Parts: sequence; C-alpha cells; structure tokens
Amino acid sequence: MSQPAAQTAVYSLRQERLRRALFRGHGLHLENPEYFNFARSLLNELLDSDVGSGDLTVSALQVTDGHATAKILAKESGVIAGVAEFTWLLNRCDMEVKVHKQDGEPIEAGDLVLEIEGRRSDLLAHERTGLNLLQRLSGIATATRNLQGLVHRQNPETHVVATRKTPWGLLDKRAVHLGGGGTHRLGLWDAILIKNNHLALLANREEEAARLAVERAWPARKSAAFIEVEVRGDEAALAAAEEFRRMQESSDEEPGAGCPCLLLLDNMPPAKISATIASLRSQGLLDHVLTEASGNISDTNIEQYAACGVDAISMGALTHSARALDLCERL
Repeated sequence: MSQPAAQTAVYSLRQERLRRALFRGHGLHLENPEYFNFARSLLNELLDSDVGSGDLTVSALQVTDGHATAKILAKESGVIAGVAEFTWLLNRCDMEVKVHKQDGEPIEAGDLVLEIEGRRSDLLAHERTGLNLLQRLSGIATATRNLQGLVHRQNPETHVVATRKTPWGLLDKRAVHLGGGGTHRLGLWDAILIKNNHLALLANREEEAARLAVERAWPARKSAAFIEVEVRGDEAALAAAEEFRRMQESSDEEPGAGCPCLLLLDNMPPAKISATIASLRSQGLLDHVLTEASGNISDTNIEQYAACGVDAISMGALTHSARALDLCERL
C-alpha cells in the first residue's frame, strides 16, 4: 500500500471510531421508545404546567371554539428542529399539521414552517409550548451548524460535539444531531467518562490516577460506547494513552474494532494541546486514542482549537445557553 493510501486508511479508521463513539443521534427519533417516552414526558409537563386548569384569557374573552388555521413562520435564517415533536403534540389533540420544512432543513426569514388546523382554544393553548420547543431546538441546531462551519474552515477532520449540559436532555442532543454535531454521551449509563473528580479518588498524581483509571475501566468496555479520560497535563495524557495502548495490544480485538478510547484535553490552551498531540504522535500513541478539546471554548476561539488537530471539540454552550431562533405563530 502506498503512503497516501495508508494515510487515507488511517484517517478513515479514525473517523469511523469517532462516529461510533460520539455521533449517535441517528437513534434519537420518535420511533425509538426510549426517546419517545422522554420527549412525551417532558412535553406533557411543559404543556400541563402552562395550561393548568385552563386558559383564563380565552375564557374571559368568551372566544368561540370554532376551527381556525395557524402558521409557524421563520423570522430569521437558521436550521429548523423540533418539527417532529411539535407535530406529535398537535396530532394528539386532533389538530391537522402540514409540514413545509422538515427537521434539519435550512430556513430563511419569511419561510413557512408549519400550517396547523384545529380548534381555536387548542391552537392558543399549544402556541407557547410549541414555539418554545421549536425556537430552542432550532437555536441549538443553528448554532451547531454555524460552529461546525467555523471548525471545518480550519480542519475538516475536527467535529463539534455536545456535552451533558442539556436542560432538555435528549431533545437537546437531537437538536445538536440535526445541526450536524455529535451527541457525545447520551447519559451516565451510556459510556465511561473518567473526569477529574473520579481521578482524585484514585491517586494524588494525575498521571498515576489516569493509568489506574484505564486499567480499572477496561473490563467494562463492552458495555460502553467509549472510554474517555479527562486530563489537564501532558504527562497524564501520555500515561493514559500508554495504558490504552497496552490494553488494546493485550486484547484479542482487531486494531480499531474495539471500544473507542479518548483523551479529554480539558481547559488547555491551543498551544498546549498542539504540544500534547505532538508528544502523542512522536511516541506512537496517537493512533491508539482519539482527542477531544473542552473548556472555555467559544465562537471566538474555536478555530484555534480546530487548528490543533483534535478530533472533537465539545462545548457546553451549545445547549446550556443557546439563543432561541426567532419564529412566530400567526392565526
């Protein structure tokens, strides 16, 4: 195999491992019972807490309960998300929905997203919950796509992924997926992510704790989407990677076919991350681990992190402080 062909094969294997570990949004849809149950519970709670014993304004105005039509319109460009969940909520109350923009599609200001027909009281009762849903998820999807564009401008091999800072849980994760980003962990049950608080329980020195953590976690790998260790220094990163290599070489799994192994390079400036990746490469360890940058990353510095050559950049801001996309409902 020629050198370019070998490099292409290594790149493809690395991307496959990354997708397997951090990109699992394909299962977040309403046909998935686990996702459906989560979405149903959250949406029911949001709607019930808003409506309560009834819409006092509608009652006071004595609005007759005839049929009416409402439109959901975009007031700015972005990526639409939350359509499937809102449609389910409306259909449950016998409202008819005509979808003009599907989840994950780009929208422009003035675009018609949905047309809804039903009883006036039902349209008004679902308006705020529905818009909150669409605006939040669309804001997350839009931010994800925009940040991914910035990252790929510097490095097409680096990808934006979410964290567990998700007030709306799996709905937020689905929105990131619709924007083209990675889901990362879906929950504590999903993968092994050994963070600094875990390491502090194992040993005083970070490199010693990281090595011990990998050794202890390895037997549980078949129950995990991936194993990841958070490190804050070069020595700990090398220690964890060395232990990952040792475990991989002692197993009977095909190279690259087993549980993906990751290093979370936490709160490191770009220069330090670049130096750590260079150290991993020079010691023949980089092919045994994927790398993720996290901590104090924003749209103003994300391109610097992408230029470091990390495989993934995780951002809590994607979901914990996403700006809602501007949409409106008109009767």
